[in-house]
Amino acid sequence: MTTDIRDIPEAHIDRALELADLAFHSKTGDATRKRQRDMLLDCARVGAYDGEELVGFTAAHRLGLSVPGDELPAAALDFVSVAPTHRRRGVLTAMMDGLWRRCAADRRPLACLWASEDAIYGRFGFGPATEAYSVEIDSSRPLDLRITPDRRPLRLLGPKDAVPVIAPLYEASRARHAGRLARDEAWWRRSVLAQDDDDDDDDGPSRIVVLGDKDASAAGYAIYRAGEKGTVTVEEMAAADAPAAAALWTYLASIDLTRKVRAWAVAADDPLLLFAADRDQVRVTGQWPALWLRLVDVAEALTTRSWAAPVDLVLEVRDAALPANAGRFRLTADRSGATYEPADAPADLALDVRDLASCYLGGTPVRRLARAGLVEERTPGAARLLDAALETEYLPFTGEDY
Repeated sequence: MTTDIRDIPEAHIDRALELADLAFHSKTGDATRKRQRDMLLDCARVGAYDGEELVGFTAAHRLGLSVPGDELPAAALDFVSVAPTHRRRGVLTAMMDGLWRRCAADRRPLACLWASEDAIYGRFGFGPATEAYSVEIDSSRPLDLRITPDRRPLRLLGPKDAVPVIAPLYEASRARHAGRLARDEAWWRRSVLAQDDDDDDDDGPSRIVVLGDKDASAAGYAIYRAGEKGTVTVEEMAAADAPAAAALWTYLASIDLTRKVRAWAVAADDPLLLFAADRDQVRVTGQWPALWLRLVDVAEALTTRSWAAPVDLVLEVRDAALPANAGRFRLTADRSGATYEPADAPADLALDVRDLASCYLGGTPVRRLARAGLVEERTPGAARLLDAALETEYLPFTGEDY
């Protein structure tokens, strides 16, 4: 079929959201729909039209993504939808091709998304770049810890007062953990602290608890909901150090009339998993790839991030969708910076762009992919050298399903 790929005008936003509901088998309430509509006004909106019928839709938030030592502009994909009548007819491929052109025009070297179906996005060059754990705490008894929690006072803040207090802590967490999205005031209020969510009937409103004296900088915060069935759901947490995190977890596990604390996403190196004294009380209930990353401009991505150790290797990169990324390139990097130039020399490592994306933030070792047969190590020891250069002090983490 011939599909016309073009920008979705503001007048078609409601049609696009109806298509997303159709594709995801969802029913969106009025409050959430208004928030989605307002959000889409700030997005790039790519549509696939069959005549005048909208049969495909994807949006791209224009956001910054933290990468090791820096931040890069990213197209954060959302609402990726194809009408059920037009599946397997090239609609998604056509929309992705249109998205790559927009990324180039906007100088966005990265694209990212949360994958509803993992099998789809690898063929478009996306690889899982961050990992998250789901955690559950039995709070029917006091939380048993191996460290002493920070003893500073805790206080609750309303959404209107919270952003100036908690945003600096979030920014500090972005500097530590690659893979976190930038937030402006509107994003905080519309996407993080919104109180009119009509899709969460079983839980109460979001609460924000902050650690620290009123007249001093906060040492940590948690955003959570308490439900009628006795479960506290942690939506987000940031803490300056382990004692601050311990104070917040202790508070969450001590809320009256609750028996369980659930955090849907914590980093794989979250200190809770180490300072919990009883791992039967604090259990990992799920482990899953979180943010999927696409290196739209491999050279820009590699030369912008920081490097932990010197490396000088020739990479042979495969990229079926973006030929400019494909070929052999010499990566030369150290703590002062990096260069990435076309090379005629034999490759030390050969890999697909999706696997390079998985390694890019420092969360997936190249050696692991080589052992799985996904990276070809043509020079012995090359994978280990690249791993040492890509290493980060903290694992990458994305805890926001936008």
